[in-house]
Amino acid sequence: MTPADAGPKIWGSALRRRRVLVCAGPGGVGKTTTAAALAVLGARAGLRVAALTVDPARRLADSLGIGDPGGEPREVDRALWSAPDQPPGGRLTVMMMDTKRTFDEVVERHASSPEARDRILNNKLYRHVSAHLAGAHEYMAMEKLLSIKQAAEFDLIVLDTPPTRDALDFLSAPERLVGALDSSMMSWLGHALHPARGFGLLARGVSRVLGVMGRITGQELLEQLAGFVVDLNDLFGGFRQRATAVARAFRSPEFGFVLVSSTRSAAIDESLKLVRQLGIEGMSLDAFIVNRIPAPAGTASVAQIADALAAHVAGWKPERWPRLVEKIGRVTVEQNLAAARAAATVRDLEARLEILVSGAAPPLVLLPELAADVQGMDALKQIAQVLQAPAPAL
Repeated sequence: MTPADAGPKIWGSALRRRRVLVCAGPGGVGKTTTAAALAVLGARAGLRVAALTVDPARRLADSLGIGDPGGEPREVDRALWSAPDQPPGGRLTVMMMDTKRTFDEVVERHASSPEARDRILNNKLYRHVSAHLAGAHEYMAMEKLLSIKQAAEFDLIVLDTPPTRDALDFLSAPERLVGALDSSMMSWLGHALHPARGFGLLARGVSRVLGVMGRITGQELLEQLAGFVVDLNDLFGGFRQRATAVARAFRSPEFGFVLVSSTRSAAIDESLKLVRQLGIEGMSLDAFIVNRIPAPAGTASVAQIADALAAHVAGWKPERWPRLVEKIGRVTVEQNLAAARAAATVRDLEARLEILVSGAAPPLVLLPELAADVQGMDALKQIAQVLQAPAPAL
């Protein structure tokens, strides 16, 4: 499939075929803006859309013109994103990922008793562990995603992920969190500190070690640690089941990935690593978007540029502004060179994708470089319009 005909197929079917679209890619390539534009397109297609971001920069809400929505769902005013003659029923809601709140919800669901739930939520170590346990942030984003997906309130969920390296962590977060909870140290502490196990040789050995720690850190910290480890191990079965469900969901036909890159070689390389990782993980790649493609400026000569200015600018006298005309000519040459380099990069990318992906390569979509920075809903709608009719093949 060529870039010219990729757009209608992707945006006409993927928005309907997938329940969740995950936007991933390097930082600084317009990934968050693309996620927001996809959400706008879905709402314009009559779908009830949730745009969920785990990016700590919180740029998605800014792109949608609503600032920081906090941890609560925030519906975007229909007048901001709607288009003439669109189907009825569309709705656009933005959500920010709140790791602590989602972790609290998991504890409340999986604790063995109300007493165990309260012990964990009130434990002084819980705030630190819930934010810093390996994979906790990404795992809780997946928990939130699954809870939204299981609700009938939304037809489409667009997920904006952190930059590529964090996105790779995002994919492996369930396994990493379970690994952290299932580590030998966790198991050892849980066994040694469990109040129902008596005070055998192992417990006495642990007691001596903790006694030394106690003189350093304080007995209260040790008591909090002991209780927390025991209660957290009690939750482990629930985490394992949920991690399995998350991993299975991301490999289901309801989930599709959209990669976003620029023409920078480093960005292309990072994106291709993610393509490879998705293939290893058995996840579906719906499109590879190359953003900010410079357009050629034409082949006008300096004399033709001067004539055009004279025809369109009142009082224009070429002899008074020779340096300006020459500068415009130089910019034209530089723009044409940039467009030629971008075309070569895209051709190389197509070849690398065909080698990397077994079977049919994902559709390649080219988005042109806009005249101004993408800021606010007006610019976001412009991106959405371009996504529906991508730039022609280079």
